Amino acid sequence: MARVLVIDDEPDVVRLISKVLSGRGHVVHTVRDGANALVRVNTERPHVILLDSDIPKIDGAEVCRQIKRNPATRGIPVVMMTASYIDLYDVGAEDGPDAFVVQPFARDVLGDAVDRAVLRRTAAP
Repeated sequence: MARVLVIDDEPDVVRLISKVLSGRGHVVHTVRDGANALVRVNTERPHVILLDSDIPKIDGAEVCRQIKRNPATRGIPVVMMTASYIDLYDVGAEDGPDAFVVQPFARDVLGDAVDRAVLRRTAAP
């Protein structure tokens, strides 16, 4: 079981993700925008972050960048969800997400991506 922070502004998507991940035994917390996401990441330290690329206030790529550049949070795996093309050079290899999930996604694909991120986190030194 892992604490997963879902960062997405679409209520229907958040409900679906919460159902899928809680069905796999994860505890799901949600936030709707990039600014509040950064506050929650720093105060709650989730085990995994599931991040939509297109969110209000601060976009997903910048949220990811800030998480990965912060020594206190850089070890938290970030799985980025996107329905549009993202140039990997815009995201950056060192401060980019650990994995991508393309929307619309199959439930198993999403769940497996989060489960792999949890395993990577627990295997890290």
